[in-house]
Amino acid sequence: MDDQNLKPKLTDIYNRLYKTYGPQHWWPAETPFEMIVGAILTQSAAWSNVEKAICNLKQADALSPEALRRLPDAELAQFIYPSGYYNVKARKLKAFAEYLGENYGDNLEKLFRRGVNELRNELLSIYGIGEETADSILLYAGQKPVFVIDAYTRCIIDRLGLRLSADKYADYQRLFMTALPPDIQLFNEYHALLVRLAKEACRKEPHCAGCCLNTTRAQANHPTALFPCARQA
Repeated sequence: MDDQNLKPKLTDIYNRLYKTYGPQHWWPAETPFEMIVGAILTQSAAWSNVEKAICNLKQADALSPEALRRLPDAELAQFIYPSGYYNVKARKLKAFAEYLGENYGDNLEKLFRRGVNELRNELLSIYGIGEETADSILLYAGQKPVFVIDAYTRCIIDRLGLRLSADKYADYQRLFMTALPPDIQLFNEYHALLVRLAKEACRKEPHCAGCCLNTTRAQANHPTALFPCARQA
């Protein structure tokens, strides 16, 4: 599917999602560093559990790069226990804190002055930061126009029949970034809305009759989707 045909489809999806769910106010964090910590902790974890872990760090006055570096690994792991995989995630948090301190003097503004591609490669070189986490950091903390791809987005795109021939992270990301304007707020809201759709309707066992992308939701037995949905074929 070429960009000319894809753009109105992706725009229509966004408009329907926004009309249904409204603004999602992502990312839920008080500071860019807290957002980065959340992006690392949310790997394979429910956000409600990540919030508990962040709350523990705040109560211990440990939500800063310097504080994370000072904490013994075992103590940090206990603080972030609710997020799961706590020993590994403790090492990931420390790896980022150490990198930020050694290379940027804990100055996130200095870090985010770098170009998007160069900065993305830097983030990917840090232990524990993969493509989704790196792009979450770039978009939500760094305010860079990068579209975040997660398992929810992949599933929705596949079910709508918009999947490209290849299925790498970069292929899904390119689908959005070539068809849509490089708008930070648009990318922010779009990603958040896709996550909301996945939780509300496009689940493992999808509730197609209640999906806002289904143009005849009332006809639950014979729904006609906005796009062909693999689960309805």
